[in-house]
Amino acid sequence: MTGPEVLVLWDVDNTLISARGFGGLMYREAFRTAFGRELVGAVDLGGRTELDIIAECLREQGVEHTAEASQRLATALAGCFESRRGELTGHGEVLPGAREALEAFAADPRVHQGVLTANLASVARIKLEEFGLAHLVDWEVSAYGDDHADRAELVTFARDRARHVRRFADDEVVLIGDTPHDVRAALVAGVRLVAVATGRSTAAQLRAAGATVVLDGLGDLAELRGHVWPGRDRGTRTA
Repeated sequence: MTGPEVLVLWDVDNTLISARGFGGLMYREAFRTAFGRELVGAVDLGGRTELDIIAECLREQGVEHTAEASQRLATALAGCFESRRGELTGHGEVLPGAREALEAFAADPRVHQGVLTANLASVARIKLEEFGLAHLVDWEVSAYGDDHADRAELVTFARDRARHVRRFADDEVVLIGDTPHDVRAALVAGVRLVAVATGRSTAAQLRAAGATVVLDGLGDLAELRGHVWPGRDRGTRTA
């Protein structure tokens, strides 16, 4: 085969980068901008899609969950990230091995890579631009938290968008992420998974969610490669 053999879909937060609470800060500012009052309580961002988080946030804050209210908060959130994008790198970092892995895969003709993220599309791009990673992924074959509320459905969006490259079979798609939501998405979509214990979920929690391949991080590029190539999956298939 010539051309890409595998479609790699990267989670962003706590897989490629850490922003250390910046997302929660932006939610508070966005809610104040959108509705003119303070957001009460915490917002659980852990791997869920932005549409799902926004819906729960509105309900918990006593705002009727309508399409108009959801869009108002999403627009405010995107605006807050844009206006304060320069602060991102002061709050976080590129996680160890992430840049090297992205660069290696971007240079490898066997790989086509994008992101599969809970973030709004505009926010995902801001994050990777600010950390100097945006040029390494194909944004046109990616899927985002404003595409669908169910993270598993995002896999279908990404694969459909990749058809101009080629039709990738189930075992030619690899999702790399750090939460049980990533694990579930891969299992439901029937694609392969490499889970990384770089976020709040431990390796044991990721395995309990159904992951059969769990890495401590992205620091060992040879190990990561060995779990990506079809035909050398060493039992990594999740479904």
